[in-house]
Amino acid sequence: MTDIKEITADFAVLGGGPGGYSAAFRAADLGLSVVLIEKHERIGGVCLNVGCIPSKTLLHAAEVLREAEEAEIFGITFTKPDINLDKLRNHKDGVVDTLTSGLKKLAKARKAAILQGFGKFLDKQTIEVTAENGEITRVVFKHAAAAVGSRPVRIPGIDYDDERIWDSTDALALKNIPARLLVIGGGIIGLEMAAVYHALGSEITLVEMMDQLIPPADADIVRPLMQVLKKRYAGIYTSTRVKAVDQSGTVLKVELEGKKAPESVEADAVLVSVGRQPNTAGLGLEQLGIDLDEKGFIPVDASMRTRVPGIFAIGDAVGNPMLAHKAVHEGKTAAEAAAGLPAEFSPLTIPSVAYTDPEVAWMGLTEKDAEARGIAYKKGVFPWSASGRALSSSSGKGISKVLFDSETGRILGAGITGRNAGELIAEAVLALEMGSDAEDISRTVHAHPTLAETFAGAAEMIHGSITDLLPPKK
Repeated sequence: MTDIKEITADFAVLGGGPGGYSAAFRAADLGLSVVLIEKHERIGGVCLNVGCIPSKTLLHAAEVLREAEEAEIFGITFTKPDINLDKLRNHKDGVVDTLTSGLKKLAKARKAAILQGFGKFLDKQTIEVTAENGEITRVVFKHAAAAVGSRPVRIPGIDYDDERIWDSTDALALKNIPARLLVIGGGIIGLEMAAVYHALGSEITLVEMMDQLIPPADADIVRPLMQVLKKRYAGIYTSTRVKAVDQSGTVLKVELEGKKAPESVEADAVLVSVGRQPNTAGLGLEQLGIDLDEKGFIPVDASMRTRVPGIFAIGDAVGNPMLAHKAVHEGKTAAEAAAGLPAEFSPLTIPSVAYTDPEVAWMGLTEKDAEARGIAYKKGVFPWSASGRALSSSSGKGISKVLFDSETGRILGAGITGRNAGELIAEAVLALEMGSDAEDISRTVHAHPTLAETFAGAAEMIHGSITDLLPPKK
């Protein structure tokens, strides 16, 4: 019989992703003894190891390649680049290694123990952790948080043992550059991977079931991206579904169904990127009396508490949006609540960013949201074709949009498309959290010439103080 070790902790965290390690580190800083349980060798979760960070590293490489290609309009011509895939892969892995080793050092400095293995709840005070070698450790805790993350959704009827069928992790492994890559799913992950592989030389075909790319965003902020991608990619088919993937031949034959789509498209690899689902099955939650909702999420309150006292849940396990920055703040909230502080996670908005070229970012209410809720709003739009900074960097295909409540005048939401939109959206988030109106933003002095001015310009369109464009007629 295998010997079972037992350790105790004030706070046990199941899952070492951004939400999990943030919860563990914050709890340790508040004086709690902490055990961080992670089934993989390195903490950091999907985001750091096979998601946000490696994808942004590759996207930067793609941006460099595109800028070199487009430099011709400035009178600068480069020879065709020589891409060393091994070096690129090693650089990406090096970035991940640096960050994961940094997290390990932070855990050690905080005296937060890391326990490797698969964990599940035995009861309301015990998590059983099984290591790869079969060794079992039981963690007896006062408080615990489930931060187990998510995994890619799979389409039925596809043989995923075929090396030509990829999910996002496979795409980030950068094993080869297919001549033709078909991406199923026009959301953020699919578009980012398409951008990387197109820059590396693949012919790209995109298939999206909804009527536009990045379905949650308003159509007008997606439009500049769509205009660019139509020129780059072999085909973009919206309102189209994949009927089947024939994997019997030397090439993949993808059968499509859509008004403007061909009956089939051939590809050398297919990336399936149609969403993610929570890793909440098999955790022993039923032992605690915690029922999942219809989508497999764990119900929690504003303090990230489940219905069971002392048990918290955070990140992808508790619902959309499945974003690392949401998980981080939820993790800190759970840790503070476990430490007895009055903590709640109640943001007015959570920003979303597609790191495409151009980038697409939005926060707060979209126009679709406002109309569905019957909220009257005013819209200010500043086209980047009127921005000196955008034009000087060949980034004129962009837009900054702000929505304000017609009654209160306060900002409701914003969308930005263009270079560094993911950085620029932070000002809009802060404006919403602070209850700013169009005058507050308009009278805030923005440096010139900057892309940030375009956000102020959008507000000035509502305030009526715009000078870089004609003010709208009242």
